[in-house]
Amino acid sequence: MPRGKPETVPEDGLTTRQRRHRPLLMVHTGTGKGKSTAAFGTALRAWNQGWPIGVFQFVKSAKWRVGEERALRVLGDSGEGGSVTWHKMGEGWSWIQRAPESSEEAAREGWEQVKRDLAAETHRLYVLDEFAYPLHWGWIDTGEVVSVLRDRPGTQHVVITGRNAPRELLDAADLVTEMTKVKHPMDAGRKGQRGIEW
Repeated sequence: MPRGKPETVPEDGLTTRQRRHRPLLMVHTGTGKGKSTAAFGTALRAWNQGWPIGVFQFVKSAKWRVGEERALRVLGDSGEGGSVTWHKMGEGWSWIQRAPESSEEAAREGWEQVKRDLAAETHRLYVLDEFAYPLHWGWIDTGEVVSVLRDRPGTQHVVITGRNAPRELLDAADLVTEMTKVKHPMDAGRKGQRGIEW
């Protein structure tokens, strides 16, 4: 994309301005680190634009305190930029294959809340963090998710993170980024660090 211009322009009858302001479905997937971090970077940009932001954390422990949450809550309460609403649904960790049954129920309840918020146009940006896991595990029907997101009203942008994002979701997305691990400190037996992982 040289100089910020698309290489091709579709013949869809839309003006450049109309095409530019269409809502996006973004997916960050893959085995590499940085999927959620990239999504929260998008949330910072949205906050700066004054957009209301809804963060829905699926699967990760509701007790875990992440730096992004504190930072975005402080920014949301600052009176500058957009508002930030944070929902935690998970009780287990994203890399645990057999999460507790209550996590499945919490994920479904979280998706129901996302649907209500989309219908009411509550937020301008939705961060569905680790949402690829409930889809991959079959807790939530991917076809339904794709249909709801395709038909969402207004200009609501959605970013979904997590490994193993289903093909149907990737096909429906406007932007897909696959984070690929080349090297990680855990490969050398090092645990996560304060300020890097949380």
